[in-house]
Amino acid sequence: MAATAMSLATAYPTTPVATATLSSLPVGLRLRPQSLLSSASRRLLLPVPKASSWDESAPEEEGEAEETQESAGAEEEDEDEKPRPEPVASSQFQFTAPPEGYVEPAAFDQLPPESPEDVAAAYESLYGPAFSGETVLGNNVYEVKVVDPIDMDREQRPNDDFSERVVQVNRVTKVVKGGRQLSYRAIVVVGDMKGHVGVGVGKAKEVSEAITKAAMNGRRNLVTVPLTKYSTFPHRADADFGAARVMLRPACPGSGVIAGGAVRVVLEMAGVENALGKQLRSKNPLNNARATIKATQMMKQFKDVAEERGLPMEELWK
Repeated sequence: MAATAMSLATAYPTTPVATATLSSLPVGLRLRPQSLLSSASRRLLLPVPKASSWDESAPEEEGEAEETQESAGAEEEDEDEKPRPEPVASSQFQFTAPPEGYVEPAAFDQLPPESPEDVAAAYESLYGPAFSGETVLGNNVYEVKVVDPIDMDREQRPNDDFSERVVQVNRVTKVVKGGRQLSYRAIVVVGDMKGHVGVGVGKAKEVSEAITKAAMNGRRNLVTVPLTKYSTFPHRADADFGAARVMLRPACPGSGVIAGGAVRVVLEMAGVENALGKQLRSKNPLNNARATIKATQMMKQFKDVAEERGLPMEELWK
């Protein structure tokens, strides 16, 4: 009826219309806000504004709100039936007792300052000597002088037990847009005549620089050659490197090194006095030298075989 009265007042504003107030209507015809949520999902109660004409029905709405809260609380209790772990108080945790004679170390900021010698000694005990190869005890480890081997003269080069022998020096031409660039490639074998030998390669614009680079490269690639007391191989071995194939055979005392080319140079620099060597395929000196190194690494001493088999050396001869 209120809606009808309002529509009439809007349609005919000049005609007075008697409207009935909500307070004069019976309680059953008054408007009540309905819940927007179903009974199964009543968890969120929306606030409903109260008008001046709803004062009489306020107790009934409060009762419905209490019932809704009680039903929501019951549903939450049903969902939370799973037992929850009880929180453990921090006062219940106890640390294990320290062992007898335990002394708590001092804080790092209360320790005495370390000297540079102590720091250098600790570093050397962990990582070995400094880059220069000298022990850091008594030396300044912060002043490490690195010298390029190309800039060194013959007298300034490392004075070690290794000797050098040049196998080959080739002129290499590189064709670029502006023309040809000439350089030299040197193959050098480095050895100490005591079972250590290495093959190195170096390239430079000058022959001397190329030889120096090759010698330094050979020192970085040193290997140990197994030898017997007669300065020969323990057994025969064959190896391939690229297109080259090298055959090595032991020889009796007094035979000497019977080989040619790069194979002979490598065996002599390694300290081999009695051996037989043969180049079977390619004549490339670099490939033959590296094939010789590879063949020597395939050899084993008698003690190495005995350790692998778990037998004494006397058992190998039975």
